[in-house]
Amino acid sequence: MSGKVLVTGGEGFIGSHVVDLLVETGREVRVVDCLHPAAHSRRPGYLNPAAEYVPAGLEDRSTFGAVLDGVDAVCHQAAMVGLGKDFTDAQDYIAANCLGTARLLSAMAARGYRGPLVLAGSMVVYGEGGYACPDHGAVRPPARTPEDLRDGNFEPRCPNCGAELEPFPIDEDTPPDPRSVYAATKLHQEHLCGLFARECEGVSYSALRYHNVYGPRMPRDTPYAGVASIFRSSLAEGRAPAVFEDGGQIRDFVHVHDVARANLLALEAGPDTAGTYNVASGTPRTIMDMADLLAEAAGPEAPSPRVTGEFRLGDVRHVFADAGRARDRLGFTAETGLEAGMKEFATAELR
Repeated sequence: MSGKVLVTGGEGFIGSHVVDLLVETGREVRVVDCLHPAAHSRRPGYLNPAAEYVPAGLEDRSTFGAVLDGVDAVCHQAAMVGLGKDFTDAQDYIAANCLGTARLLSAMAARGYRGPLVLAGSMVVYGEGGYACPDHGAVRPPARTPEDLRDGNFEPRCPNCGAELEPFPIDEDTPPDPRSVYAATKLHQEHLCGLFARECEGVSYSALRYHNVYGPRMPRDTPYAGVASIFRSSLAEGRAPAVFEDGGQIRDFVHVHDVARANLLALEAGPDTAGTYNVASGTPRTIMDMADLLAEAAGPEAPSPRVTGEFRLGDVRHVFADAGRARDRLGFTAETGLEAGMKEFATAELR
């Protein structure tokens, strides 16, 4: 890969690390970012001076006048993320994620773009992870009900017999089952990018389904922040991290430096390895594991995490990755384990 790379959302948490790695490896980089108020209160101080920055949003058609000039690769990181506050956020998610992506792709098509396109996807498109029933094999449990969650019945049950289920890692062929507005918009982004690549010969498209990304530059405690950031913000204020449900939710926590490297590999991979990839550590851990490691790394005076039994209806119980496809086809293997990552994250700068 040579020439100029356009990184949308390149002033954000993950996007800025992608920009740094691209610059470090000798690429010219142009960034377009609207500094959405849900993620930014001001322009961040960590921006790479070697990149070119265009302050604009993808929802604005005028953004694309010169932004695509000279661009040979596109890394689409821009999105409104997280579960948000409630369903009143729906139109904002659709405007930022769906309409923004559609306008970007329309502009690329109008300019005859041919080259790699890498999308920042998300594991939220899967909904619940993989589950097996002792009697019925692999099953897809229905969405958990408010009644069950209020009663502390957090584990999904077999839809056929009601038996307890055993979670297992999901691969990229698992049928999507989005269970929040954010998840629905991330799946829509994948569909739009896939259609664009099929209709425009010469476009090599990869969707990177990020699992639970953490690391420096995460936004502080907001309804749009990840759970690691929320716990980190609590510890910084001397408060015990509030662990929802019973803390037994299984996730795959992957460091942002590893995620940036996966983007570089996908941009360089070529058309023969285009596809959909889980970007994950391949080592599942519980939410309580992460909270305990973070509190331990914060020091002996840090308060211990507390289980609250609270829940968010849009959350799923267990979802963790089979990371084999990214390893075999992209050559991607996560390098930062959770213990080392939490030691760094405990004192890392948040946005």
